[in-house]
Amino acid sequence: MLSGVSGWLAGQGWHVVVPSRRYCPIPAAADAADAADDDADAPRGRVRWVEARWERPERLAQDAGRALGGPADLLVSWVHSTYRVPVLNAVAGLLADDAPVVEVHGGSVPFGELEPALSGHPAQRVVLGYVREGTSTRWLTHAEIVDGVLMAVRRALADRPFTEHHVGETASRPVH
Repeated sequence: MLSGVSGWLAGQGWHVVVPSRRYCPIPAAADAADAADDDADAPRGRVRWVEARWERPERLAQDAGRALGGPADLLVSWVHSTYRVPVLNAVAGLLADDAPVVEVHGGSVPFGELEPALSGHPAQRVVLGYVREGTSTRWLTHAEIVDGVLMAVRRALADRPFTEHHVGETASRPVH
């Protein structure tokens, strides 16, 4: 779901580790690497996939740590609420001391209800909603999700204060 974010980061020269239940190649990362070959000054990023088994957070942290090869300078997470705290606590040791955290949440989350899981890190929160079109509603598109998350990532990288970003309408979604 966040492949566009991973591709953008790789295009900016980041080395990205993507824990996911299913392998999904990131075409933008390959394109960034090809462009970097043509331009010696272009950033050289990469994307590495790590199998995520959310119910085994310690194993996930070990695998991600091996793929990282050092402290992470940014964490963008979208973890189901059931596993959110155990997974983020498990990967906390992989983060650089000042690494910002961008947490993505699907569905409606009342403003300010969730505390950041990693309180020792600067944080941004993204709450994904839906779009109302006339009398019907639809879920956000991948492009709308990526745009919303990238806005939070840019704020995090600019060391901006905590902001809760609502993408689309996030009040209770009417059933149709």
